[in-house]
This record gives sequence, C-alpha cells and structure tokens, in this order.
Amino acid sequence: MLGRASLLLGDKVMTRINEVRVIIFGVGGVGSWCAESLVRTGIRHLTIVDNDVVCETNRNRQLMATSRTVGQVKVLAMKERLLEINPEAEIEAKAMVYNQETASDFRLEDYDFVIDAIDSLQDKAHLILHATSLKNVTLFSSMGAALRIDPFKVRKAEFWKVQNDALARALRNRFKRDKTFPSRKFQCVYSEEQALCNQGETDEKCPENKARVNGSLSHITATFGFALAGLVIEHIYKELQG
Repeated sequence: MLGRASLLLGDKVMTRINEVRVIIFGVGGVGSWCAESLVRTGIRHLTIVDNDVVCETNRNRQLMATSRTVGQVKVLAMKERLLEINPEAEIEAKAMVYNQETASDFRLEDYDFVIDAIDSLQDKAHLILHATSLKNVTLFSSMGAALRIDPFKVRKAEFWKVQNDALARALRNRFKRDKTFPSRKFQCVYSEEQALCNQGETDEKCPENKARVNGSLSHITATFGFALAGLVIEHIYKELQG
C-alpha cells in the first residue's frame, strides 16, 4: 500500500516513518484528517487521544463521523477506520482528556512527535509547555480552523509569528500573564484569513472545557489536518537528507 510513498521518499525515509511514534491530542475536525494522512503515509505507531463521542454535528467535518458512527467513542471509531487502511498499524486509542492532572499518564517523552489539535485553551497551553520542555519531542500545533472558508490562506509559522488568529493571541496573552513560556520554538498551522462571523444560529451546547461553538467547514479543517501530517513527514525527510 505504501508503494507510491516509497517511490517518492525512498527506502531510508520510509523506514524511519515506520519507526517513529506519534501522538495526536484531539481527533476532531483537524486531528482525524491528520491521523488518516499519517497512516496512509506509513506511520505505524500512532496514539490518538479524545474523550468525546461522535455526534450529529460532527458529520460535516470529522473523518470518522458518519450516520453509522454517531454515538460511538471517537477514538474507537477512528481506530477502526485506520486499521481498515493498514491492519498492521499499531493504533492506541485513549478515550481521555489531556489536562494538568492527566498529563503524566501519556508519557510524552516516549514519542517522537506530538500533534496538538486541542480546543480547550487551558489544556492546550499546558500541552504546549509540557511538550516543548522535552528535548527529543517535536511539537506541531493547530491554531483555529473555525470561521474560515478559504483553504488557500492556510499557512505554517512559528508560534510567535502566527497572525490573524484569536487562539494564538489568547495563548500568547496567557503565557505572558503567567510569565511561563514554551521552552523552545514550535511550528503551527493556522489561517491568515480574517475570521468571519457566524451567519446562522445554533442551540448546540458546548462543554465548559471547550471553546464556544463556531461554524466550520471540512475543506478547512481537513487542510489543517493534512498540513500537520505534512509537517511530520517533511521533518523526517529533511532530517535524513542531511
């Protein structure tokens, strides 16, 4: 199944892709597409983390969300799909939330790459601080994918250089307020498109630990997820090219 990837990247890179360990926090509109892209490119050791279940409103943008999977635990529905793609993949599904209390349970030091697709500002900030404090762990983080419609405005940038993104701004303000900063630089995926305003109304309720409900579209969230996967593959490729 990996013949086309191997043709492009070569055996040495594919061997390394097969060896690395990746953990994705948040398997929603962004994280689900990232997970699938990684598995389709040869990542075998993947841990997916999300404590939510598939709901009706997820079907417009989350990869594993279908009429059949509504009500299922997200990470279990996602694991089933990933194993259909590559039955030899080692997929660990953790139906948990990442926060200050649970952080040590994930043993981030055992991973090569940490993908942050968390919505909660508090938990996202903690994950960034934790992951960047670990010497041999590479963090890639998703900023806000909601309220955008133009996929050609999706970009990558170092965290402190992200523009037009309310989530990045809130994180930077939080770090400055607490006088606690990421230990090193890390790359983010974001959109430079000015955020739009919701034009419709919703009665969808949002848990206290999540961001407020905003409209979002699959062609944007998927672009974010694919871009995060691309950062992982590019990092491995460039590392082995010298």
